[in-house]
Amino acid sequence: MASRLLAPVVLALGLVACTQETQNEIGRAVQNWTGTNGVLEVYSGGQLVKRFLAIDKLTTASGTKDDRVHPYRFGYGVLDENLNGQRDPAEKKVYFEISDYSTPYVFYESPH
Repeated sequence: MASRLLAPVVLALGLVACTQETQNEIGRAVQNWTGTNGVLEVYSGGQLVKRFLAIDKLTTASGTKDDRVHPYRFGYGVLDENLNGQRDPAEKKVYFEISDYSTPYVFYESPH
């Protein structure tokens, strides 16, 4: 019984001792594990040109040998071809990449 009560205290103390970056990594890991219903919208000239739905996570690319962060994000989502904001039967899940140097984009959790 005492160990059940002690475990949350030890976990809380461990999180307090972590750096902010480590806490952020833990938070992202939990969010990635639990999943989200993300939406990625890509704009060009102020107009919406692409939308991806049902994204579980948007990942920052890093090198496999040098562990350096690469200037793009990637993920998997349903390509909303007709930009109606919902998954239609013909729309499929695709892999996508978006560069830090490309047109503006917005990533958010879907309210639906």
